[in-house]
Amino acid sequence: MTRIGAVVVGAGPYGLSAAAHLRERGVETRLIGTPMQFWDEHMPVGMCLKSEPFASSLGAPLPGLAFPDYAPDAAAIGDPVPLEVFTAYGRWFAERAAPPAEVTRAERIEPDHTGYRVVLATGETVRTASVVVAVGVGPFAHIPGELMDLPAPLVSHSSDHRDLGAFRDRDVVVVGAGQSALETAVLLAEQGARPTLVARTSRLMWNTVPHEAGGRLPSAPLHGLGRGWRTWLWSERPATTRLLPYRTRRRIVATTLGPAGAWWLRDRFDERVRTLLGHRVTRAREDAGRAVVFTQGPDGPERVTADHVIAATGFVPDLDRIPALAPALRAGLARWNGSPRLDRTFQSSAPDLYFAGLAAAASFGPVMRFVHGTDFAASRLARAIASRTRGPRPTDHLTHV
Repeated sequence: MTRIGAVVVGAGPYGLSAAAHLRERGVETRLIGTPMQFWDEHMPVGMCLKSEPFASSLGAPLPGLAFPDYAPDAAAIGDPVPLEVFTAYGRWFAERAAPPAEVTRAERIEPDHTGYRVVLATGETVRTASVVVAVGVGPFAHIPGELMDLPAPLVSHSSDHRDLGAFRDRDVVVVGAGQSALETAVLLAEQGARPTLVARTSRLMWNTVPHEAGGRLPSAPLHGLGRGWRTWLWSERPATTRLLPYRTRRRIVATTLGPAGAWWLRDRFDERVRTLLGHRVTRAREDAGRAVVFTQGPDGPERVTADHVIAATGFVPDLDRIPALAPALRAGLARWNGSPRLDRTFQSSAPDLYFAGLAAAASFGPVMRFVHGTDFAASRLARAIASRTRGPRPTDHLTHV
């Protein structure tokens, strides 16, 4: 069986970017997954990205493939990027820069004497020198333990819903205080549901209008994570972030761009959304087919009854939630808690096994939680893989736009 240079598992922003950079460097690459599938199927209709248009570009190996190139009329600072425009951009990028995506999934990734075997859902086994795991955030959806006593029909993660209109005329508890929670609550209200937002914070935070934002210094730069000198470092120099002690990196990832809503959402968050701020969920149970959520608030305990509970509580990287990794391979990986320990090329402790996206945040900092990190990750890992495996450069196939 012929061995190829690389298999990229996942066809979201990080997978597409990695495959595009590998292809441009002449590495024979197979891209496994449906382009932008998670964004198409697990983000709610009506959603907008929180990132600015210039920071919503995938990592391109050539000019002319950035988001503003695709949608120049929607690329001004402060323009919210609609979900459907971003997913269409991702597919446009895939057609022009990446190898053809294979609409299947990787069932098993395991090492062999020549590199790795990747077994696909089609039954095919692919032998490859390198594997890039770019599975996105989907496998890492986090539902707090306090909600786990609820049966599946009564509780879900915010990423489980494409059409929030299914909750029309129903009572829904949304747990969280970040953009996902606030936007989910607003979209529920706009679809005719009765949402209650439960958040531990005593005050909701909202980002400022971009042209009004600024740090103490007038010249604080605007960058992929916002505005300011410190966040500029995390945004534009993730290689420097990796050199910091792990505890420092962990704190930076946890606190940079904490829970807050986009400025353009604030006016839509109104009295249609009931709020319980300063309330911590302590437990939840089913009662007569409905969910009962118990909280502890500033005035004591309280209970909320609803038809459904949506946990808009983010994503927590965990290698054990990537079932395609063979158990022995997964167990042997060096970790930062649940995340793989990565070297400066995004390579894990298993030679020629690379991780990109949220799984890399523990090593390279908070920018790996965002689309803006795709170019740094893709270019760096592609350079490393290409140094080991080279082939003809297929740049003549790329569409220059």
